[in-house]
Amino acid sequence: MSFFKRFLVGICLVITTGLSAKENMNVLFIAVDDLNDWIGPMGGNPQVKTPHLDNFAGKSIIMSKAYCSATVCGPSRSSLLTGRHCHNTGVYGNSNNLKKAAKAKDLETLPEYFGNRGYHTLTTGKIFHKHMTSEGLDEGHWAFHEVGKTKGGAGGMLWKKAATHPDHKYGGSAMQWGATKAPLEETKDYMNAKWAAEQLERDFDGKPFFMALGISRPHLPFFVPQKYFDMYPLDKVKPAPVKLDDYDDIVDANGNALFKGPDATWLAVDKSNAHTELNRAYMASVTYADDCLGVVFDALEKSKYADNTIVILWGDHGWYLGEKLKYRKTGLWEESARVPFMVRVPGINEGVKSDGVINLVDMYPTLIELCGLPSNPNNDGRSFAKLIANPEMTWNEPTLSTMGYMNHALTDGRYRYISYKKGVEELYDHNSDPLEHNNLANNPEYAQIIAKFKKYLPTHNEPESPRNTLEKKKSKTSKKI
Repeated sequence: MSFFKRFLVGICLVITTGLSAKENMNVLFIAVDDLNDWIGPMGGNPQVKTPHLDNFAGKSIIMSKAYCSATVCGPSRSSLLTGRHCHNTGVYGNSNNLKKAAKAKDLETLPEYFGNRGYHTLTTGKIFHKHMTSEGLDEGHWAFHEVGKTKGGAGGMLWKKAATHPDHKYGGSAMQWGATKAPLEETKDYMNAKWAAEQLERDFDGKPFFMALGISRPHLPFFVPQKYFDMYPLDKVKPAPVKLDDYDDIVDANGNALFKGPDATWLAVDKSNAHTELNRAYMASVTYADDCLGVVFDALEKSKYADNTIVILWGDHGWYLGEKLKYRKTGLWEESARVPFMVRVPGINEGVKSDGVINLVDMYPTLIELCGLPSNPNNDGRSFAKLIANPEMTWNEPTLSTMGYMNHALTDGRYRYISYKKGVEELYDHNSDPLEHNNLANNPEYAQIIAKFKKYLPTHNEPESPRNTLEKKKSKTSKKI
């Protein structure tokens, strides 16, 4: 794209807050599972090496205050892909399939919206959360014209470890890490990235494309090639900071504690003396994911689509590495709600940072506006195309994150307010307490700030949609066998 054409596109964006439809902008939509802010552009942990994301940041807008609408995979992805908050659909957990939810099943998802309006849509990797159905595994394939199937995997293990303790048994994925026998080029994420890169050499019968790529790491288990562990000598790793009395000031009106202490996973990791090893394994997994992403970034730069493709890269929620006495996701604190987010519109404000407060549910209306498509009246989010045009503008309306029925958090970029179904509240001032150690909710001096946030809490919370039970039945059958 010539400088003059870039200039015209920029003027169009500033004036209309959307790219001209005749530009036929393509979309490269990249999800990275369980990625928190431990990447160079987000500054969450300076120990982590992410050269490809660092380079991409120089060509995009870094949204430093982006938040998920739900702090666990399934509802987060269902929310951003339908454009509806959890409290409006009843999709609160991983067992809630949006296709079984009365308020979500008939919504036109983001890829369908593009696919029904002249785009060729294609995908590989995890975009929708997977659910077992009576017809087989539902991976959201129905939302795309084309689904790429690749091979690849660990190829066996050179070594692996797990954080377990007989006195502290936990549910969910096992806290495992280790080195794969397979080299980088034979692993699943790399092969998915390579597939996406190869698509950039194609024509799409004159249609613009919407391509979604899902990268699985750093989701558990932290199984990556040995070279990524070698990048982080164990004696040099500094684990995330921990405050052992962190929950003491999270109490109800009668002074009763909401949390009884560290969760079972944290205790198992602690008793296994595995904090440093798990921090190291997560960092190794992030750098592995960065190398996979580099394959796609390089291919796009060399392709004919480099100057007419919007790239939007996001994590589905945050992840704890011991902070707040937790591991994994869930919860409503900053570590679980804040997500990495970068967006590149060619020729528009490349290599800048924005402190505007946005939500993953805002992606849907933003992308269709940037691509000149009609707005979808079913969307809950608001387009931040204006923020892309002017990244320094004030954009701090409180945004919502949810964890389960009637548990919500709101942030305006400075304060985080949390309201639980049980009536307990939390309030943190990130200007003085970025790690959220000092709960201000019971301090009368902050009553007005809490009152402001309460106005943004949902007035209706949809009952939870039916849970999928097939996964549990399959698991029980497997154990019997």
